[in-house]
Amino acid sequence: MAKKKGNIGSSTIAQNKKARFEYHIDETFEAGLSLSGWEVKSLRAGKAQLTDTYILIKNGEAWLLGSHITPLTTVSTHVVADPSRTRKLLLHRKEIARIFSRTQDKGHTCVPLKLYWKKNLVKCELALVRGKKMHDKRATEKARDWNREKARIMRAH
Repeated sequence: MAKKKGNIGSSTIAQNKKARFEYHIDETFEAGLSLSGWEVKSLRAGKAQLTDTYILIKNGEAWLLGSHITPLTTVSTHVVADPSRTRKLLLHRKEIARIFSRTQDKGHTCVPLKLYWKKNLVKCELALVRGKKMHDKRATEKARDWNREKARIMRAH
């Protein structure tokens, strides 16, 4: 019998850390991405960014806008690669309807949290979010600093 390969490295390709700091996360979804060949190869090399990326619902379809996948110079020689093109998200109709109705509320939006591998497919974790106020951001930062200090104290003793 053939042995299964161990999970080499992490399955996470790119994370949107800014989104977790800027927003309160209400609900998360998992969506597939419609990609071309050179994009998949670039993602395997870890050449993706999700900063300033958002989700747009248009004509009953979900689209990922503003994501940047840097093309590899060795792969995309015969194709004109657009690194920041709009990519289609693959979701169920009910999920798209739920996201659309929630984003129509004031103060709500949908942002991607991370790109990751699930077996051999690229998935995107989406979240319905509300914006944080300045005092919420300060409280988050204060809690993070306190946890870091706690860890230092525990290591010292």
